[in-house]
Amino acid sequence: MDPIIVKNSGYIELKKIQDERDGNLIIMETLKNIPFEIKRVYYINNLENSVSVRGKHAHRELEQVIFCISGSFILGLDDGSQKQKIFMNKDNIGVLLGKHLWHTMEEFSSGCVLLVVASDYYQESDYIRDYNLFKNIVGQQ
Repeated sequence: MDPIIVKNSGYIELKKIQDERDGNLIIMETLKNIPFEIKRVYYINNLENSVSVRGKHAHRELEQVIFCISGSFILGLDDGSQKQKIFMNKDNIGVLLGKHLWHTMEEFSSGCVLLVVASDYYQESDYIRDYNLFKNIVGQQ
């Protein structure tokens, strides 16, 4: 995997136990391989439209880890000065989405399922949905 070059991000690898006959067991533990207490879990599926683009926002305080547990997609990251695209297709490798990190998800394969764990409950006030505002906020840091 290519190194992550944007700020406030990094790879998260979960323990994967493979049993040829009985499938895979992948283990996620809060404050062990997930660097925060998990307060929210959600998943996205039925992404049959390959031209869909999800995300298109950053967060003021929230941290998340995103996984592709089935299929594949492209994760776009932008820290305000550098941009990077990551091909997501490994069920036990996630990407940390730290605060003030603009992210998008696109080019979903058929049957793609994304799983996200978050450090806090949903709060609309934490979202930065305007790219110009995002650029202003990260430019002031």
